[in-house]
Amino acid sequence: MSDQTPENLPSPGIGVDEWVASADERRARSLGGRVDDAFTRAPPVLKLLVLALPFAVFPLLVDSDYFMQVGVDTLIYVLLALGLNVAVGWVGLLDLGYVAFFGIGAYLYAAVASEYAGRYWEAQFAIPLIALAVAAVGLVVGIPSRRLSGDYLAIVTLFFLQLYLVVLVNASFTRGPNGISDIYPLKFFGKQVVSLDGYYYVALAAFILVVTALYLVNESRTGRAWRALREDELAAELMTMPVNRLKLMAFAIGAGVAGVTGAIFAPVQGAIFPASFDIVLLITVYAMVVLGGAGSLLGVIVGAVVINVSLEALRSPDDASWLFYGVVALTILLLGRPWWRGPVIILGTIAFGFVAHELAEQVRPSLVEGTSFGQARIDELVDSWVLLPVDIVTPDGLPAGAFGRLAYMGLVAAVLALTLIRKPLWRTIAIVPVLYLAACVWENLLVAQPAVARFILIGGMLVALMAFRPQGLFGKQRVEIV
Repeated sequence: MSDQTPENLPSPGIGVDEWVASADERRARSLGGRVDDAFTRAPPVLKLLVLALPFAVFPLLVDSDYFMQVGVDTLIYVLLALGLNVAVGWVGLLDLGYVAFFGIGAYLYAAVASEYAGRYWEAQFAIPLIALAVAAVGLVVGIPSRRLSGDYLAIVTLFFLQLYLVVLVNASFTRGPNGISDIYPLKFFGKQVVSLDGYYYVALAAFILVVTALYLVNESRTGRAWRALREDELAAELMTMPVNRLKLMAFAIGAGVAGVTGAIFAPVQGAIFPASFDIVLLITVYAMVVLGGAGSLLGVIVGAVVINVSLEALRSPDDASWLFYGVVALTILLLGRPWWRGPVIILGTIAFGFVAHELAEQVRPSLVEGTSFGQARIDELVDSWVLLPVDIVTPDGLPAGAFGRLAYMGLVAAVLALTLIRKPLWRTIAIVPVLYLAACVWENLLVAQPAVARFILIGGMLVALMAFRPQGLFGKQRVEIV
């Protein structure tokens, strides 16, 4: 006879909600949860080493200016994601004007170190002053947050970003849409930084300083108060926390980090334009924070690296195809539960594709007699697997688009229908034709348009992640009280 009587059943401890306890157990069993827990328990010095060491050894592993440029851009994105994480991840403020602080920092550097301004301040003075000035702007912009939250705060901060862009485009002191193109390089104590390697190490030093400062703040009373404010503003206020001051601090600190990043970005590029600080950049930085896990320093850094490296890889159709099929397969294998479901879905999709290809060849051969736009080895392999109509291209080499567009619309409808299926068995079966349709869309339409495909794929990756892990790769699941 079993001893699992009501008196002997395990129960959460006093003060611990049963749902929260079960959520923590599920998170502890996941790979992301185990990595984040191990990182959380590590000593502070080891944490800094884990975060900084990969970036420190990167220049030793590459010998190309292109890869060094990607490394500099990645560090800039990492700094932007860390600054946004202060307001969004730690305090829960929906700040949609964050990119404006980045732009203000860049234009302030142009105002103190460019031929147009007629000044050339040294960086050891310019960057700290720019950080303070942009933090002051963030403090002013954060004032409405004392009485606004959620969608209302998002609208106000988005209006601030749009106002900033209008000023950039129309003001004479910013040179309007032409921007400022004669920015001087960084100069520390009389020595100019003129190489990509030099700018990489400057960005790395800024990253180490910023992540150390943010870690110390997060572990302080202020950091704990920010997290309490994020979970329940009313409860935090009843516990005598200075809610308004905490919000203003978050806006100011996040804006200061963005200002430092802008002050590094301007001399790296040598020119700045209003188009560099638009909504697309805002969405990209938000995607980095969401992917890694809002509120996790490790998460937002990983998210920034993954997103930026993916966007760079998707610039080339050859690299894009390997990344597309690799990410799809890896996602299925990692997120499939139980473990055997992922391999079953992949093998089922392969078999489904061969059957569909053979049927199409028997019924209408023109559906499989075309060739893909992709030139990678994997594109050659899937040519005999996906549907490729013979009229996929026009004589001038441009995509005709009819089949690709129809397949894309069908894919969107299929994904939406897939979300409505509740039973695991039927969902597993339905995923197979959806994946095959996605491969057809890729080979017929997206691989020929990498500039469009890169953002569609990132969006699809985020949608898939949010369906399985709404808290992101390293974020912690939160309790929502409705």
